[in-house]
Amino acid sequence: MSHDKKLIDLAVKLFSIDAVKFGEFTTKSGIKTPVYFDLRVIVSYPDVMVSISNLLLELAMKDLKYDHLCGVPYTALPIATILSVLTKKSMLMRRKETKAYGTKKSIEGHYKAGQSCLIVEDVVTSGSSVLETVRDLRKEGLIVTDAVIILDREQGGSNNLAADDVQIKSLFSMSSLIDILVKNNKITEEMVRKVKNYLKETQAPVIDKPLDRILLTYEKRAELAKNGVAKQLFNIMATKKTNLCLSVDMTSTTKILDLLEKVGEHVCLVKTHADIIEDYSTDFITRLKQLADRFNFLILEDRKYADIGHTVSLQYSKGLYKVADWADCVTAHSLPGEGILKALNSPNGVNRGVFLLAEMSSEGNLITPEYREATVSMASKYPELITGFVCQNKDTFKDPGLIQLTPGVQLESSKDDLGQVYNTPEKVILEKGGDVIVVGRGIVAAKSPEAQAVIYKDTLWKCYLKRVSGKLE
Repeated sequence: MSHDKKLIDLAVKLFSIDAVKFGEFTTKSGIKTPVYFDLRVIVSYPDVMVSISNLLLELAMKDLKYDHLCGVPYTALPIATILSVLTKKSMLMRRKETKAYGTKKSIEGHYKAGQSCLIVEDVVTSGSSVLETVRDLRKEGLIVTDAVIILDREQGGSNNLAADDVQIKSLFSMSSLIDILVKNNKITEEMVRKVKNYLKETQAPVIDKPLDRILLTYEKRAELAKNGVAKQLFNIMATKKTNLCLSVDMTSTTKILDLLEKVGEHVCLVKTHADIIEDYSTDFITRLKQLADRFNFLILEDRKYADIGHTVSLQYSKGLYKVADWADCVTAHSLPGEGILKALNSPNGVNRGVFLLAEMSSEGNLITPEYREATVSMASKYPELITGFVCQNKDTFKDPGLIQLTPGVQLESSKDDLGQVYNTPEKVILEKGGDVIVVGRGIVAAKSPEAQAVIYKDTLWKCYLKRVSGKLE
């Protein structure tokens, strides 16, 4: 039997079992409609469920690649289950309400961040139910780009979903379904006119797309930041008109302080490595904090914590450096798991932050896409602690209240002897989405560090202004 014949038979069957009804109905949003779909009844008709599943498989899913299937709760769950069995692909289940006990997960099943998931839905009107499921899956680090559905009501849902990077493939549109039914003498021409007029006049509301952080100003993003340090840093950048972070990888306190006297007014953030300083002292920290207050910059201790929670807690607050006392924010690896974030949670309510390493700029590093996605997912559980991510890619995270800290920048592209790959300011800000740009040797090793800092500051700021103007060409 041809696909067209199968679709005709299915449409007629849906009409005969009252899965599609014509008359005067009121939707749950209070809108009057001449056509109503109640696909929940299909669970009582195994032959209909098999027919729908086979047609979705043959027509909608044919060229799609995916690791998992997820039905939008609840009507689509039986169809998603059948498709999982037919395709031998694992199924995930989204809870409408996250359970308050046990794992507290919103997505049930076995999956890894970075894997892809195909959405299965019955009817799309505005697309809001699909988007709720998509966003929960994406929060877990899963990639979602496609949805297969039984019926598109043609009321704006496909556009809403496309705006959030989800493409839909449907067995029927409202138009194709009523055309089949009128040709098979199930409904009158008058009803067809009524439905088509209704479609023309009644479009679902546009669902706002999540804000694109790349196009938002630092001032706007400061309002959206949940971490106090991120809010502060956005405001400093906007006020000083600089998104330059200076990496002072120097071993002498005198040289560090002298350098900051010269360039402090041009930077928003100073990145330190306390454990390479040969004459480290509390007096140095006092003077460093004074410079930070005078020039209005924040301090990032690039410690890259990576141990178990208890050890990190001690490394952060005790020992020779007592980093928690003076660094506004620190860097950490996600490798040990959530324990590391619990250990770095603000001591005594002080305003502190963490940049998690989601990517590195060194050649041959071992961070995989799956690791990156899992890092972002882990951070979403600690919104008031996370300042942002150290990363190289604008697609690493979406939240405009977080900051992308990008190292490995020089005015000319190059690579050093130890495998560090450098990119230009234009590439890092316009293409890769960097917010705060880290420059070290490009300024520190210059004949005139101050003059070079001004060049970097101006170049980086121009790139930022170009980006938020939306004129990237």
